[in-house]
Amino acid sequence: MRFRSFLPDTQLVAATPAFADQPVTLNFAAELGGTPFSCTETYNGLGTADSPIQVLDYRMFVSNVALITEDGATVPLELEQDRRWQVETIALLDFEDGTGSCTNGTAETNMTVRGTVPEGNYTGLRFNIGVPFDWNHGDPTLAPSPLNLTAMFWNWRGGYKFIKFETTPVSADGMNMAQDMHTEGAHGHSAASGWFLHLGSTMCQSNSRTDPPESPCANLNVMTVAFDAFNALRQQIVIDPAPVIAASDLTMNTPETSPGCMSFPNDADCATVLPKLGLPFNDISAEAQRLVAVR
Repeated sequence: MRFRSFLPDTQLVAATPAFADQPVTLNFAAELGGTPFSCTETYNGLGTADSPIQVLDYRMFVSNVALITEDGATVPLELEQDRRWQVETIALLDFEDGTGSCTNGTAETNMTVRGTVPEGNYTGLRFNIGVPFDWNHGDPTLAPSPLNLTAMFWNWRGGYKFIKFETTPVSADGMNMAQDMHTEGAHGHSAASGWFLHLGSTMCQSNSRTDPPESPCANLNVMTVAFDAFNALRQQIVIDPAPVIAASDLTMNTPETSPGCMSFPNDADCATVLPKLGLPFNDISAEAQRLVAVR
């Protein structure tokens, strides 16, 4: 599958009304290392360390979903406004179910994005992973669902966590390190409480953490995902962080930084991660994103 890059000024083409709108359901699947994700599983062979891990959280926001016609026009998917999982152009995908190691999660899951497009032949797919700036820096306690989920929010200045993927090492007796906070690594600083990937906007300017920025952040960190060939009736959209964290040691963390990669420019643990999300990091160029595939 080839990935297609879209220029920042790509305009969404206003759809000409056809005979009727057709419903579209995009089916997502969560995997880890090529195997179906479960909060009750222990995973081996992830990252550079030979250490088993469990997952504590696995959620993400998608937005600005569009289908691509045979002639290359981009037609927005009008999302179903259920105000539970979807509002405006934003949807929350929730792969954890609150069981096993995901004790801070929720029992409810969501693995679909639902909406309508005018009748037509659509051969491609495009969407963002992230929350648009106009919705990213408000008060989550006043926001409609799913933007009222404070577990997916940093603060008014930084906004939402676009991706929240959290892991913790597992000891030989099967205890994960989030349960046993006394584990120490042999070198540097251990990631005793876990190794987290939180993607979000950084370098945002405001008077305080409780004030929203008036202009977009220097690092928006909104991912663009696009596939030239996609059939919603036959294919799934697979999310798998394993290729993104392949060069990370999930048992260690750079001293004096947040656990794992939190998207900030001073966090060396992001140097091998953000480029694989299709985003530049400091002077490191973006690569083709490796988080999302279709199957």
